[in-house]
Amino acid sequence: IFSLYRRSTSSGPGSMEDCVQPGYKQVAAGYAMYGSSTMIVFSTGDGVHGFTLDPSIGEFLLSHENIRIPRKGKIYSVNEGNYHRWSEGMKKYIQYLCKEDKSTDRPYSARYVGSLVGDIQRTLLYGGIFMYPGDTKNPRGKLRLMYEGNPMAFLVEQAGGHATDGFKRILDIQPASLHERTPLFLGSREDVLTAEQFLQGKRDH
Repeated sequence: IFSLYRRSTSSGPGSMEDCVQPGYKQVAAGYAMYGSSTMIVFSTGDGVHGFTLDPSIGEFLLSHENIRIPRKGKIYSVNEGNYHRWSEGMKKYIQYLCKEDKSTDRPYSARYVGSLVGDIQRTLLYGGIFMYPGDTKNPRGKLRLMYEGNPMAFLVEQAGGHATDGFKRILDIQPASLHERTPLFLGSREDVLTAEQFLQGKRDH
């Protein structure tokens, strides 16, 4: 995962001030994914594009041009082994996703790889929501804002999705330290906005 910012100081050696900038100041972000194929997915602020390595020529070829995440999906991705440590709002949201209701295309399917890049790659292409909430053991979650949350939120927003910590847009958070953690909810815009309503106690079913 990578993320690029313009330096905020005018000259001299790089400083911590150059590093701890809010995510909306990113000028580019992306990731490389290794598996049955090798991909690079990135954005420079004008859409999201995916390139796949062609081993026969040793070059990355444009395979996914202008990725657009569906406005609403049917997949949720979260480590449900932590269910007993979640907030009531988080528990109720998962219960909502699992309840059958044909009018809202529920229940959702659960998919969780445990690889941030792998889970978000699927979410970008097929829609739905990826979640890594805070809990009673780790109130701020375990993902790092600067080099996990921000770059992934940048990509998802560039693809037409939404990214939040449950209460605030990820890209608007002013980091206090380089290794700061954040809860993370991102994916299809409608799904993430619904999650926010549950997390903020604005609905319970």
